[in-house]
Amino acid sequence: MPSLKEQYLNGVVPSLMETFQYKNIMQVPKVKKIVLNMGLGEAIHNIKILDSASEELAAISGQKPVVRRAKKSIAAFKLREGMPVGCMVTLRGKRMYDFLDKLINITLPRVRDFRGISGKAMDGNGNYTLGIVEQIIFPEIDYDKIDKIKGLNISIVTSAKTDKEGKELLKLLGMPFKN
Repeated sequence: MPSLKEQYLNGVVPSLMETFQYKNIMQVPKVKKIVLNMGLGEAIHNIKILDSASEELAAISGQKPVVRRAKKSIAAFKLREGMPVGCMVTLRGKRMYDFLDKLINITLPRVRDFRGISGKAMDGNGNYTLGIVEQIIFPEIDYDKIDKIKGLNISIVTSAKTDKEGKELLKLLGMPFKN
């Protein structure tokens, strides 16, 4: 069992039950999935960027990414329907907990001038989205092999009903929020 899941079951669940006065253990919010998304507008002109981004996302997540295609044609962007515009990975279960553990304890502290992440990026339903500017903060990415610095979005989907519950869940799991 991943160490973060043990921490959730043994420490986070009792704490949340006490804080929010849940009557049943099934009411306690939990992390459902983590979605990693890399949007690549440059893939329109250079398809090789998509291949390298896909390899990097696979290295970061440990799972093969799905190529996302354009839903509509947009003439201003020289974009046609069906053209590849990014890639994404959805993590659940053991991989999700392993990734979250790695994100909290290894990756985020490697960010330059890191003072914590913003607590305002909650969506109103207890989900949290985090934008990463450089993919090189992940230990799996070899700095010498990257051709271009790319960012990615990390969405942490929880079963929490409110932002307050979702933020408390992530805080108890060890997410380093700013005050």
